[in-house]
Amino acid sequence: MSITKTDVEHVAKLARLDLSDNEKEQFTEQLNAILKYAEQLNELDTEGVLPTSHAMPLVNVMREDVTKPSLPIEKVLLNAPDEEDGQFKVPAVLE
Repeated sequence: MSITKTDVEHVAKLARLDLSDNEKEQFTEQLNAILKYAEQLNELDTEGVLPTSHAMPLVNVMREDVTKPSLPIEKVLLNAPDEEDGQFKVPAVLE
């Protein structure tokens, strides 16, 4: 697979980039060099290698959930601007 100047022009148009002819040639050469380098991976023997999603094993670093008693409703509602029937009262958002 190789990248052509037309491919570079198409991607530049999608990205709304105004590239000079020099830049188009330069990007074509650079992208082809990248693809050539990536093709070397096809030469590797991956037989028996398990697929991985991460190079290192992932460990959950979060603490375990611990249940605690809640604050009493009277104390919570002390900060409420308005309260009704033991609940926060807020302005209506629907008519």
